[in-house]
Amino acid sequence: MACSCSTPTPKTPAPGFRRALWFALWVNLAMFLVEGVASLSSGSVSLMADAIDFFGDSANYILSLTVLSMGMLWRGRAAMVKGITMALFGAVVWARALWVLEAGTTPEPFTMGSVGFLALVANVCVAVVLFKFREGDSDMRSVWLCSRNDAISNIAVMGAALGVFGTGTAWPDLAVAAIMGSLAITAGISVVRHARKDIAAARAENVAHEVTTSPSHSH
Repeated sequence: MACSCSTPTPKTPAPGFRRALWFALWVNLAMFLVEGVASLSSGSVSLMADAIDFFGDSANYILSLTVLSMGMLWRGRAAMVKGITMALFGAVVWARALWVLEAGTTPEPFTMGSVGFLALVANVCVAVVLFKFREGDSDMRSVWLCSRNDAISNIAVMGAALGVFGTGTAWPDLAVAAIMGSLAITAGISVVRHARKDIAAARAENVAHEVTTSPSHSH
């Protein structure tokens, strides 16, 4: 999804955004624990990737809450960090999938499907809460993209569980893990691009403010 950079950049967080972030944080932390245990018991790469993603999102929400009251420059920098983190997460998922492919192990599909459905419910709730903030600044957009990608990934994990059950092989699980990695990489690039524009706009505004308030300009 391309960045909607044509809309004006807000100077302050939208009303209710902080409460939405706290809700998203606690949901993601809870699901990280649930999926982390389930991925170890089932041996699913896609489920493990989703658990790691929940943990990464939790860290990103903490970062967003930290810079929420700061200026646009710092919020743009936070979004830049999150975008890079999302892209790196995608690369790690690809590496893990290739490693499991070499090992030749097959995951347990019933745990994959049930936990994937639970994660989908959790992420849909978060996505609904964050939906109205999707066209805000790069920091708000990165939060929305995380939630959107997670819901898509949960559906894919459930599909992978059916595929593993039907074929008796790990290929559906590995294919979904690769898709999840690709989604993280493309979303990360999108957030980084938007963050660069927000940072540039904030710096230009700071320069203009310094020029207009300088003693020489007042004369």
